[in-house]
Amino acid sequence: MADSAAAFAPPACPAPDAGGTGYTAGGPGPSVLGDVIRERGQRSVFCGLTGIIWLHRKIQDAFFLIVGSRTCAHLMQSAAGVMIFAEPRFGTAILEERDLAGLADANDELDREVARLLERRPDIRLLFLVGSCPSEVIKLDLDRAAQRLSAAHAGRTRVLSYSGSGLDTTFTQGEDACLAALVPGLPAEAADAPPSLLVVGTLADVVEDQFARLFDALEIGPVRFLPARGADAMPAVGPNTRMLMAQPFLGETARLLERRGCALLRAPFPLGEEGTTLWLKAAADAFGVDPARFDAVTAPGRARARAALSRHTKILAGKRLTFLPDSQLEPPLARFLSRELDMTLVEVATPYVHRSLLAADLALLPEGTRLVEGQDLEPQLDRVRDTRPDLVVCGLGLANPLEAQGITTKWAIELVFTPIQGYDQAGDLAELFARPLTRSALLKV
Repeated sequence: MADSAAAFAPPACPAPDAGGTGYTAGGPGPSVLGDVIRERGQRSVFCGLTGIIWLHRKIQDAFFLIVGSRTCAHLMQSAAGVMIFAEPRFGTAILEERDLAGLADANDELDREVARLLERRPDIRLLFLVGSCPSEVIKLDLDRAAQRLSAAHAGRTRVLSYSGSGLDTTFTQGEDACLAALVPGLPAEAADAPPSLLVVGTLADVVEDQFARLFDALEIGPVRFLPARGADAMPAVGPNTRMLMAQPFLGETARLLERRGCALLRAPFPLGEEGTTLWLKAAADAFGVDPARFDAVTAPGRARARAALSRHTKILAGKRLTFLPDSQLEPPLARFLSRELDMTLVEVATPYVHRSLLAADLALLPEGTRLVEGQDLEPQLDRVRDTRPDLVVCGLGLANPLEAQGITTKWAIELVFTPIQGYDQAGDLAELFARPLTRSALLKV
């Protein structure tokens, strides 16, 4: 593996092509799964390592060490916009040709790089070893390495591992894998603990603080968030924990938390005025909040959100919209745009449909919505060209080719990097969709 200079401060380099293609099991062609059309074929995907970009900002004493290639390092630096002389909370232990060829013991080199990192950064309390396509191809067992390194650095730094590989996943699954790695080590709540609320999914600090104030005003508590802002502040969980999902792509994390005894509160995701209200209402009902109190506490936020949304309705109402599968946010976003901004849904495609997490949002989609799970890229692009929607939400790798054909696009990844949840972000969320339509209209003048 490369030395620490390369490992922790990769040189600036143009980003690799953001889109990639691959094949999923099952062969090409659609099949009907209930009310969902399932497609399996060529896909355009973004790398799961990108979840580190928002995770490293959240857990402030954690470090994410990617075990990968120089391409992984270049991708992360370009995507995160970090200067080479900065000290971010992520880096890359670069696998060289001799590692890939089996001429060096990758485990010995990884142990040495981790020791050098922890000596240089004594503030690290939680270290994630993040697998990549190269480390998985050479079958490097990072789970065992994490156990070994945790024992070696016990009392100072806890070491966990998860896969950020993009071989057969979509990019938001990186966060799901990270949080799933945390769940087995979460403390057990006391048997006599009062009911608590756990909000699951990474939120921007400003959004988390807004929700915390709303829950406090509703007298719901104690309220905890996963992930916490510090490694030593991770929440205790157990049978008295009610969990409210903040992100729709955390299927494995939710499953593991349910195995720990947590009860899932089903609700639409907190996007827009309606989604945020129904999300808060699920928690209020579970904790027996008086309806009059709920209305009084949420009324100011609801009014602010409606006022902010009204400024974008003229641009978005009646516009035809297609989602290509990318972030797994597509169904709740489609619900928000169709119900609160009067957009017309041509097709809503998403990489995976977690029915238990998405049930409330799916129930609110307009009747007859074409909902697609997975992707068969060429037929999907043919449908886009045939239907000519006003706006296509898609990955970076598809945006420029579609724009060249005169089709207005919106980068899906921006919807993950931007704070969009809650009442006070509703207008910002609507503006993300209005902006490309406004730009397109100006260019046509």
